[in-house]
Amino acid sequence: METPLVVTWECTQACGLTCDHCRADAQPDRHADELTTAEGKQLIDTVTDFGSPSPILVFSGGDPLERPDLFELLEYAHTAGLRTAVAPAPTERLKRDVLERLADTGVHQIALSLDGATAKRHDEFRGESGSFATVKRAAEYANSIDLRVQINTTVTQRTLNDLPGIADLVADFDAVMWEVFFLVPIGRGADLEQISPLEAERTLEWLYRRQKEEDFRLITVEAPHYRRVAQACTDSDERPKVGSTGDGNGFVFIGHTGDIFPSGFLLIPAGNVRTENLVEVYQEGAIFQFLRKPNTFTGRCGECQYRSECGGSRARAYAACGSPFASDPLCIYTEQ
Repeated sequence: METPLVVTWECTQACGLTCDHCRADAQPDRHADELTTAEGKQLIDTVTDFGSPSPILVFSGGDPLERPDLFELLEYAHTAGLRTAVAPAPTERLKRDVLERLADTGVHQIALSLDGATAKRHDEFRGESGSFATVKRAAEYANSIDLRVQINTTVTQRTLNDLPGIADLVADFDAVMWEVFFLVPIGRGADLEQISPLEAERTLEWLYRRQKEEDFRLITVEAPHYRRVAQACTDSDERPKVGSTGDGNGFVFIGHTGDIFPSGFLLIPAGNVRTENLVEVYQEGAIFQFLRKPNTFTGRCGECQYRSECGGSRARAYAACGSPFASDPLCIYTEQ
């Protein structure tokens, strides 16, 4: 894929929360070497160079609201013709006036994290009392000003049984999308208990059945075998259209100091936007090229009949085996 569907920029690692699963291992203060405002605008210009249709540019973190120039950057991206999304942390910064400013700067949608079906469960996972209430208020107010809402959920042993209740809340919040992330054990998430491959398979089957009942779109992150599961669960001869991102294949991640990675969970640097062109790195960089060639995969993923449409999580293979080309240990499938 010559143009990514999504470019995510970790515009800061600063965040007021200490979530147990944090990929970024976020810190209270901004890093001294974060991309500057001028460098951020240069990055935005480069994203437009991918051409039309352009990728959606996601401002992530940490907490993007920790950047005092966030709205200036969002306005610049909007003027450049890019669709933008913001993933703010559910802290006291996330108030009505902030949501209104996001809408006024043309933000396409906001992503709010929800990791428990009750306030108690969510707040314990997030390590912040009142986080659930903040998410609920933000979702309700965003809907009232026509700012689209996406809900992000992390799947671990601690959150697994909450998924049905979370799905109910996603519907109640009138979210347009539910992004379900199957934990990759990096950052603080390395200390969390993962689900088993059998539990993952059953969860993906349940997710596919549930999404057919809902108005919101459901996508998985670091569980590309959702495509295989969906195909097995459908009665139609047509291949079902389900969303699942792939590391370096339709997706590229920019770290807070400008490093270019296949994803935020596969932290193999391929260059830096301060010295190299993002478009060239994504299209021609060696790691990106290899990740888009399933014949480079080894083990079961390399032999699987679904390796082209699935390919397994390259980030989880790297975290578990030290190689981004190894088999995804969360997949239970064995070709018959």
